[in-house]
Amino acid sequence: MQALQKVRPAAGLEFRSCAEPVPEAGEVLVKVHSAAICGTDIHIAEWTPGYESMEKAMPVTLGHEFSGTVMTTGPGVDPALVGKQITARPSTTCGQCRFCLSGDEDNCTGRKGVGIGRNGAFAEFVCVPAKNCHVLPDSLDLAIAALTEPMTVCAEAVATAEVSAGQKVLVVGPGFIGQGIAILARAKGAEVVVLGRQDGPRLSALRAAGFEHLIDTADTPMGEALAEHGAFDAVIEAAGVPALINPCLQVLKKRGILAVVGIHPRPAEVDLTRLVRMHQQIRGSYRAPARTWDEIIDFLDQNQGLMGGLISHHLPLAEAMDGFALSKQRIASKVVLKIGDDR
Repeated sequence: MQALQKVRPAAGLEFRSCAEPVPEAGEVLVKVHSAAICGTDIHIAEWTPGYESMEKAMPVTLGHEFSGTVMTTGPGVDPALVGKQITARPSTTCGQCRFCLSGDEDNCTGRKGVGIGRNGAFAEFVCVPAKNCHVLPDSLDLAIAALTEPMTVCAEAVATAEVSAGQKVLVVGPGFIGQGIAILARAKGAEVVVLGRQDGPRLSALRAAGFEHLIDTADTPMGEALAEHGAFDAVIEAAGVPALINPCLQVLKKRGILAVVGIHPRPAEVDLTRLVRMHQQIRGSYRAPARTWDEIIDFLDQNQGLMGGLISHHLPLAEAMDGFALSKQRIASKVVLKIGDDR
């Protein structure tokens, strides 16, 4: 099979011919139907700082946002999973460290990410632990199901920021994570403002999804554009731009929460004196717990028209590098690669 892989610790990806994987104990073999390109994949392709741990896994197939069909099972896995449509949590635990052995898998010290530390879904087949799988409803389109993982990241960010009904929330960065955060914050009953820079296509996708308060700082400076909105109850930063952290704090109300979900290429400077006097909090947000996955699958199933509108490009795996270019240029909201046959 053909797989899109990271081969060396430098910029670039390569299509390589690989053998079909065989599931080990506790694993299932999944025939991939759809796999989405993530900001993490772009960082890996460009080889920005923070992914050096991947070197020992290379060559490694990318792709961790996916859906597909279970084809076979490894030893110790219920064969009833065969034929099920699934998505899977990409963070795999080792089962051997002291945390795993004590039942505290969330603090596992030997995690490997599908598509990062072990082979992922930018290929016809992928092996994943059966315990990481979530069975999908028959009514859910598999291309939309591939959005489950990034939407769980969005849900965790909204939870971390403690968004609630009646609040005023600023989302910085209108990429797919920012878009998903805006949608879930709105579903909580919050008034949402979304800010980007030279992000016309992505802001247009949010406008089509019913959002009104959309700002492009290429047209209007951030401070001027936000002045009419006053202080925000919560700010969720999904741009990954260190220089935006202090401006985010400046528009955050006293005792407000800044949730940072963007991956930053370098440290950010923070005015700690102002932070202290304003009683503000900065919280990091990353991986969602397993229970959130089933909640998001249900949300996707109930909102397929809305969520399908955020998929800006459907491409075959062979055109994946075009999808990377579209994403890097901020033309695409979300690129979904169609790899397998329709069910």
